[in-house]
Amino acid sequence: MPRKIPWIIKYRPKKIADVVNQDSAKKQFIQWLESWLKGKPLKKAALLYGPAGCGKTSLVEAAANEYKLEVVEMNASDFRRKQDIERIAKVAATMRSLFARGKIILLDEVDGISGMADRGAIDAILHLLEVTKYPIVMTANDPWDQKLKPLRDASLMIAFKRLSERDVILVLKRICQAERLECEDNALREIARRSEGDLRSAINDLQAIAEGYGKVTITLVRELSAYRYREYAPFEALQKLFNAKYIWQAKAAVTQTNIDYETMMIWVNEHIPTYYDDPEELARAFDALSRADVYMGRIRKSGSWDLLSYVFDMMGPGVAFARRIYKYKWKIFRSPKRLQLLAQTKRSREVREGIARALAPRLLTSKATVKRDVIPFLKIIFTNNPKYAAKIALGYELTEEMIKWLAGPKASQVLAYYKKYKK
Repeated sequence: MPRKIPWIIKYRPKKIADVVNQDSAKKQFIQWLESWLKGKPLKKAALLYGPAGCGKTSLVEAAANEYKLEVVEMNASDFRRKQDIERIAKVAATMRSLFARGKIILLDEVDGISGMADRGAIDAILHLLEVTKYPIVMTANDPWDQKLKPLRDASLMIAFKRLSERDVILVLKRICQAERLECEDNALREIARRSEGDLRSAINDLQAIAEGYGKVTITLVRELSAYRYREYAPFEALQKLFNAKYIWQAKAAVTQTNIDYETMMIWVNEHIPTYYDDPEELARAFDALSRADVYMGRIRKSGSWDLLSYVFDMMGPGVAFARRIYKYKWKIFRSPKRLQLLAQTKRSREVREGIARALAPRLLTSKATVKRDVIPFLKIIFTNNPKYAAKIALGYELTEEMIKWLAGPKASQVLAYYKKYKK
């Protein structure tokens, strides 16, 4: 008996045009790929990001098929360790292809890399980008994890949007026609609705019902097809929030994100001005968000987590329905500048915290007092009196990194005295 081919493979797009409703992403990707083929790549790597089942991997494979390129694919389980990347991807990226005029190195699901367990993998990928002779494509559902920042900086970021029910239904109808299946329109609409824009899961549901019963009806779908609970990446959540037609949609947008509530508040705060032009709408939206922040503050102080529902009400429906008239808008969202600044200053804040932790018990005071009252004076001493600063550093056992942080441009002088006195 011949083995049945999964429909997600059988009906995978063979041409770029077959990838549904990702026109902007396709245009960016093709421009980038052609720049590689001309020998003048815009960037060594492209990072395709968006929800599951929206066509990221399909676009890579369709483009490779059209441009007669070989795809060397690795997923997260293949490049967990530095030696795996060097053994497979690095060899593939630096050696000529025997079967095609070029290659695409595909690193699928890079957001599956663990920060601690897969230590070294990010550095190995960055080295791979330096030595590669072929385009590197990475995919991720959520690229905003801090551990992926080096990859974001080194790559062309290409956003994919979640597919609409209409997009999913069109593909399901084509498959039904190709398989000569009896499929009720309501049944396909229900499969699409339950898939939440994940085309891959919708096709799997269609095949499971069709092969089991020979037809696809609304009754069978309701009995056999499962709802998919989706977590939304921040940019998806914002799109749903600002374009919500109903209160429950706006609330779901802020409760089903894959980031914490306070970080989501930063995203909403940054993008309110991009959606609202009317001053009154802006004022109402910021007022609602400020109320959410007040409730969040009360939760932090008192531990009254029953107030969290009010946070969601204000941050979700409160912001979404600040508008006067509903009008759908499609916007591209960027990571908030505040989060970028926090990421850039993270190490500085860690050093400052370390100094406070080292000095507080010696000075018989709190870390907050050290940070507020002591560290500013230390900075003045370290930048104006290198000799005395070196003695303080020795006396309080400060590390070289702490000395550099306190001394700034005078760090080399302080360190010279520090090493001299230490001997």
